[in-house]
Amino acid sequence: MAAAARLTVRSVTVRAVAAPLRRPLATSSGAIRVAPLLLLDLRTSAAITGRAYLFGIGQHNLAPIAKLVEAMGEMLQGDELAPFSIEKKLRARYTLLGVHNIVLFAMSGIDMAAWDALGQALGQPLARLLGGAPRAVPAYNSKGLGILPLAQLAREAEALVAEGFTAVKLRLGRADAAADLQALRAVRKAIGPRITLMVDFNQALTVAEALKRGRMIDAEGGVAWIEEPVRADDFSGCATVARELATPIQIGENFMGPEHMAQALAAGACDYVMPDAQRIGGVSGWMRAAALAQGAGLEMSSRLFPEASCHLLAVTPTCHWLEYVDWADPVLTDPLEVRQGQVLAPARPGLGMRWNEKAARRYAL
Repeated sequence: MAAAARLTVRSVTVRAVAAPLRRPLATSSGAIRVAPLLLLDLRTSAAITGRAYLFGIGQHNLAPIAKLVEAMGEMLQGDELAPFSIEKKLRARYTLLGVHNIVLFAMSGIDMAAWDALGQALGQPLARLLGGAPRAVPAYNSKGLGILPLAQLAREAEALVAEGFTAVKLRLGRADAAADLQALRAVRKAIGPRITLMVDFNQALTVAEALKRGRMIDAEGGVAWIEEPVRADDFSGCATVARELATPIQIGENFMGPEHMAQALAAGACDYVMPDAQRIGGVSGWMRAAALAQGAGLEMSSRLFPEASCHLLAVTPTCHWLEYVDWADPVLTDPLEVRQGQVLAPARPGLGMRWNEKAARRYAL
């Protein structure tokens, strides 16, 4: 601990890459064929480098997020490597601009990189640094069941299960409710009754349409949750849907910090929560969100960022499911291990991530 206490932040640098997706994903809001990522390197005074990445959603978003990360890095030069103190300083500096936007994305990336560096300095994996231990976490395969023709959808579902997972997620939100129901039936037939199935509307529906389609799903049965049926910030509308439907409602990937999660819980907007490490505030924000979920008695899952999320869920009292995507695998030297439908948090110090530098150069933007 004494050695870690002497560590200071030397610099924070970013690189933009477009990592190819092995399975392109078609959602109700658009298709994703590559993962636009920002690779962060937080270098310290002891030659320890903390690593993290951010997901830009679209390549055009990477440049403004990168500028924010670089500006924050300059503010932190010479500061002690203390993630909570770093977060407090950055929140204070950005109070007037506001942090519930891409400012929080940048802060989250720095936060995750700082925790990674601290874990390396102490020789401890993140899960152990947070008071737990690396362990296998149940995961669902979330890589390819998008808005596809029925025959292709069934083949994709079979392929995802063949990778060893016992749970998969289907994207819904077609123009016609009957088409969504056909897709649901096709996937269920392809995977069989023993595989857990979640569905995700990606905010595509009005409250009335969510109730209509949700009741159809209720009648079918066998769906673990309905994710983001309505606009993400419509907590009142989502509460109506959650109250009226029997199938649990899952939201949270768009919570901008624990503050928004607290508002959703107060509104009774959901049955389950699934924060996104980039939007919730990195490791520091996640720990506060996990406490909120425990207090509300709600199961908590993750969205994207499985390399960090597997550690975070390992110390989450109401740990539920890890969303598994392999989007960063092309630029990592040691991708996560998946065994019998579970993701094993690595025992390497920090987050346990290292960049594949040759690949990073190949996919650089």
